[in-house]
Amino acid sequence: MKKQNEHSADIEKWLQLANADGVGPVTFSKLLNKFGSVDEILAASVESLTKVDGIGYKTAERIARSRSRFDAEKELEIADRLGVHILTLDDPRYPPVLKRIYDPPILLYIKGELTRSDNLAIAIVGSRRSSIYGQEQASRFAHLLSSAGFTIVSGMARGIDTFAHFGALKAKQRTIAVTGCGLANVFPPENKKLFEQISQNGACISELPLTYEPLAQNFPSRNRIIAGLSLATIVIEASLKSGSLITARAAADYNREVMAVPGKIDSPLSKGSNLLIKQGAKLIDCIEDITENLGYLGEQLHSHVSESAISAEKALDMPLFSMDDLNLSSDEKTIFKCLSRDPIHIEDVITDTQLPAGTINASLISLRLKGLIKQLPGNMFYKN
Repeated sequence: MKKQNEHSADIEKWLQLANADGVGPVTFSKLLNKFGSVDEILAASVESLTKVDGIGYKTAERIARSRSRFDAEKELEIADRLGVHILTLDDPRYPPVLKRIYDPPILLYIKGELTRSDNLAIAIVGSRRSSIYGQEQASRFAHLLSSAGFTIVSGMARGIDTFAHFGALKAKQRTIAVTGCGLANVFPPENKKLFEQISQNGACISELPLTYEPLAQNFPSRNRIIAGLSLATIVIEASLKSGSLITARAAADYNREVMAVPGKIDSPLSKGSNLLIKQGAKLIDCIEDITENLGYLGEQLHSHVSESAISAEKALDMPLFSMDDLNLSSDEKTIFKCLSRDPIHIEDVITDTQLPAGTINASLISLRLKGLIKQLPGNMFYKN
């Protein structure tokens, strides 16, 4: 039996075929059904390739010309250096829940480890331009669900995705990031530390060759993997053009549950998620809504979820990060010490700290982003 961190058998041949011109997940499945093995596909003539449904003569020529061009040896050298292992579609370690979708990835690049428990996964996705409310809900639901035994799947993008990963990590539970670039790159770059934390507490995965850049055309395909790995997808804040709606549509196409957290009716960030609810996505505002929507599985998990939620809710009163790890500036420390659980106006902060208004505004934004304080309407602030 192969170890978790070993490449699949015949990985060089799979790499060559997966990177041939004209071979995507759907075409690959057709080729495999027709010829039975990767060896037979690599040896097939142009004429025999044209007998596969959907492959014309020009496409067959492209496949034949390019199926041995990819430098598999170099790719494996990079993978080994980065601590990445590559699974083929026929490897028994390949996630069975992902294999059941219409167009499963031919290969999965994995930094970290996938486990059987990851078959019980829920995706949390949303806008990159997220509000404090959206970030709090992403972290909250991720914390509660991961504490209840679910693996949290997201895309490690700015905004909602990042805070979903934070919530699971804060609960010291598993999370999976599906990236829109090769694993030799980290996008967005400010999530480099998060990338390492996820790979140590779950897995960072991609279907793309290691050095592929984070190009816009990569992300719709990435979103289908997020949906395919998950029993359900929860959307928290999404504009009408958000990629999260692609993830939701993919989940619906795969007969997985789609849920959404309602947002402010006058906020552009909530237009997409609120539209999903109008179109039939389940509205959720508590963890019981989620377990109810999961049917029989939810019934079996409900008691465990309820018990876990009690302790998890207590933990949510803590900031998202440990104070010791934040390296606060002296101004930030002064302002944080000035605040309490009771809201205080920014003018009182200026008076109490005697710091310049510009310094205070910048520090308050920084403290909010670090999860240490919250803001209320009217320039009121309090400790988280």
